Amino acid sequence: MTKVFIVEDNPELIKSITAALTKWQYATVTVDDWQTVADEIVTAAPDLVLFDITLPSFDGFYWMQEVRKHSQVPIIVISAADIDSNVMHAVAAGADDYIMKPFSMTVLVAKVQALLRRNQQTSEEEAIEWGANTFNSLTNRLTTPAGTVQLTPTEGALLQVLISHHQQTVAKERLLEWLWQGGKYLNDNTLNVNISRLRAKLATVGLTDAIRTERGIGYRLVNPNE
Repeated sequence: MTKVFIVEDNPELIKSITAALTKWQYATVTVDDWQTVADEIVTAAPDLVLFDITLPSFDGFYWMQEVRKHSQVPIIVISAADIDSNVMHAVAAGADDYIMKPFSMTVLVAKVQALLRRNQQTSEEEAIEWGANTFNSLTNRLTTPAGTVQLTPTEGALLQVLISHHQQTVAKERLLEWLWQGGKYLNDNTLNVNISRLRAKLATVGLTDAIRTERGIGYRLVNPNE
């Protein structure tokens, strides 16, 4: 059974989310100790995490960064905070999607299903070759002659789209639509943050400048040293 970990301190909201997910046969897990959130998530090994930002002890940004040190589990941020300032922070911390309170349970479930479906479709591709490099979409791990790097689900999805359009410019609008179902809260800045994170990780395995920016259009994946 698909497992969703809910990182939220509002009992009524937890109850509503749990009821909505249970209808779709999802198992849910909640936090036992607000001092060990990341450890609990890693131990539970959920298929997806719902993360509030305002929490007891440390905030959601901190805990997302801690989780990302050990896991690439898909993360959706749920928050009542200002969307423009916090969506960028959330994406930078490792989130894959974002929903702002108040929201309908129908919209939340749709986002959960879309992210899980995207990751499942990506995983079914498994090994994808790109020159001397191999991207495993099941594990979101890229292996090059210079080493191996672990990507988040969103970084992996970005790389997979760029590899499938190798040497072709992919429009920003198409990337946003494919990755986030055209989410109205996500924009060019959000995409730019993810591209920057992906570029930084590619650089650690000898693929500096592999992603070219076509100003005003989108991005293009090129061969190393091109």
